[in-house]
Amino acid sequence: MLENIQSIIFDLDGTLLNTLEDLTDSVNHAMRQFQLPEHTIEEIRTFVGNGAAKLIERAIPEGRENASYGEILDVFRKHYQEHCEEKTGPYDGVREMLEQLHGEGYRMAIVSNKPDDAVKQLYEKYFAAWVQAAIGEHPGTEKKPAPAMVYQALAELNADAACAVYVGDSEVDLQTAANVPMPCISVLWGFRTEEELLKAGVAAENMIRTPQELPHFLRHPDRAV
Repeated sequence: MLENIQSIIFDLDGTLLNTLEDLTDSVNHAMRQFQLPEHTIEEIRTFVGNGAAKLIERAIPEGRENASYGEILDVFRKHYQEHCEEKTGPYDGVREMLEQLHGEGYRMAIVSNKPDDAVKQLYEKYFAAWVQAAIGEHPGTEKKPAPAMVYQALAELNADAACAVYVGDSEVDLQTAANVPMPCISVLWGFRTEEELLKAGVAAENMIRTPQELPHFLRHPDRAV
């Protein structure tokens, strides 16, 4: 239940930031380097959510069995690190939402399967004024839907999962929240459609359509999550 919520854990890609064009460009840069078929932005949308390694696995023939998999992943990572801000930006209303939530006293963190250096780079550029912590994929920590990075974020916030909520746009986020466990609110402006989220098990009453809805949603805890 959404009662006594004091802290919010946000996913990044598809929740706070629209990163899809830059991700697509970096994947296709790697594809070209290895003479592999390029992908549409719609195809990349279905590949994202589980980190860079899984993204490239889904993007190339034979996946991890491809003899060039490691090299392709390295090319993608390098290109994306250098170009991750070219077409990326917050969704409309996200910064205003964060400013409002910060003003209302919520402590907030970002947890992403994106590489940690890129997460921190984007966090500093767009969200550091309102969000207290940002954690991405790094050695020694399991990616979402494992709960480890969420536990780390809660520790950095000095927060309790019992008084926190997770906000994300995909089935990976729903699974992550369940593994903590903590309630999850799913957003409909990101990388998954409403139909896809319903199929993944998200309850319709736990979805929001615009960033402006989240502060109101949290102030009315009679809505079950």
